[in-house]
Amino acid sequence: MSQLAEDPELLRIGNCSGFYGDRLSAMREMLEGGQLDVLTGDYLAELTMLILGRDRMKDANLGYAKTFVRQLEDCLGLALESGVRIVANAGGLNPAGLAQRVREVSDKLGLAAKVAYVTGDDLLPRAAELGLGTPLTANAYLGAWGIAECLNAGADVVVTGRVTDAALVVGPAAAHFGWGRGDYDALAGAVVAGHVIECSTQATGGNYAFFTEIADLNRPGFPIAEVRRDGSSVITKHAGTGGAVTVDTVEAQLMYEIQSARYAGPDVTTRLDTIRLAQEGPDRVLISGVTGEAPPPRTKVSLNTIGGFRNEVEFILTGLDIEAKARLVQQQLESWLKVRPAELDWSLVRLDRPDSETEEQASALLRCVVRDPDPNKVGRGFSSVAVELALASYAGFSLTAPPGNGGPYGVFKPGYVAATDVPHIAVLPDDSTVEIAPAAETLELADVPEPELPQPLSPGETKRVPLGTIALARSGDKGGNANIGVWVRTDEQWRWLVHALTADELRLLLPETAKLPITRHVLPNLRAVNFIVEGLLGEGVAYQARFDPQAKGLGEWLRSRHIDIPVELLS
Repeated sequence: MSQLAEDPELLRIGNCSGFYGDRLSAMREMLEGGQLDVLTGDYLAELTMLILGRDRMKDANLGYAKTFVRQLEDCLGLALESGVRIVANAGGLNPAGLAQRVREVSDKLGLAAKVAYVTGDDLLPRAAELGLGTPLTANAYLGAWGIAECLNAGADVVVTGRVTDAALVVGPAAAHFGWGRGDYDALAGAVVAGHVIECSTQATGGNYAFFTEIADLNRPGFPIAEVRRDGSSVITKHAGTGGAVTVDTVEAQLMYEIQSARYAGPDVTTRLDTIRLAQEGPDRVLISGVTGEAPPPRTKVSLNTIGGFRNEVEFILTGLDIEAKARLVQQQLESWLKVRPAELDWSLVRLDRPDSETEEQASALLRCVVRDPDPNKVGRGFSSVAVELALASYAGFSLTAPPGNGGPYGVFKPGYVAATDVPHIAVLPDDSTVEIAPAAETLELADVPEPELPQPLSPGETKRVPLGTIALARSGDKGGNANIGVWVRTDEQWRWLVHALTADELRLLLPETAKLPITRHVLPNLRAVNFIVEGLLGEGVAYQARFDPQAKGLGEWLRSRHIDIPVELLS
């Protein structure tokens, strides 16, 4: 086993990327900003796999995050000099190709970096055999043990394909502390630490509901997890960087894109209802008490498919008679089309206000989105008709953009296969390989029974104010579903929230969800409730024409809605 840090009881793991396109200078900032043992980077998301799949269609040598290569060209020497190991999932659909590029960078810089990679996640050649259909990409979520093997073999840089986001932290921690496959509590603790730092500055104040409380949010620092041998951790950041690390900024990331109280992964199922957070000092939050269970017998697979072709036009409607103008242009466009696309969706966004002091404030937007398997039905034959209406339609006719040809859209959905059907291979720096066996012990996922709820507050005077007066929220996407996590800061506020904010109340507050299945999960330790809204995002972000296609603002919309809150909680 290769020690990753001088301290056998502590491993400092930083993060320098939360998505493909995150701050390019972050790798250098993290390496120069203070002490680290490992630096991770998360470059993959459901949409990213589709983007990389289209890259690979154009050039079989691509399929990885090219910005990671640029970062290493700048920082590889600094990382080696500092003794910091780099672990990133930037390999995407081509981890072997990225590993070769990293070696080329190392040679060009006159360095001798030891490079390893993890592969086996790409199930595309076997998709039909495994019952996954004929997707563009099919990538199983691998776990942490391949990363651990690479690090134990002395790798300076480890790149992977589609692993779980948290595996980037769990792998180094397992290697450093010598954890075994059955050390579920320690593994689960590392999963939570990984989930907190995976989205970079979302843990240090980015996208945070009470952002006005943070003194300096100009350039938030990237997060660090100080992982301990028992799996507990302290979340922090380099001294002197912007942002803040508080219980609430950490909880904001914890509530991001989660489902039930059981957070399943290929190495361990983490019990989110056991997490305890405590402010240990300025910009230091302790995560403790996390328990884990055996992982499920099936592995999740990210499936992306080209669903067809889409195009859209957006009309600007200004002044009076907005709805009548919308009806007119909709009737005209649909009757003028020579061929009707398979899907033709209209949405009117009423941003206008009466007696406006600016033209923009007097205008609404009418969007028409079309989709069809045949690109010709959604190309210029559609958008040119919209332009032809320019002198024949409503007063003040205008479009937000010229006509376009449209393009393909993707559809994301998860698949599941037996873990025993997924190869997991660590390719070590000397090009030897180690096959990682699937978990020997598994446990079928089951819902966690709703815990006993606290006594509700006694009836008293209430005031109708925005929910966000006392509540924080974070929302996001999981394929076609959206999650909204809501939490409060005090026990008294929790006694009110858990009884007041039910699934039925959510439907009233957010009418767009009224006819959709909603599941609520209660997390008392975090004073939080998490809602899963099924189908709000259709077939995923690449398909979606919704105003907020990834549900990033859904939680903030909920916080802005008015609800009767006890006056005693508002002081």
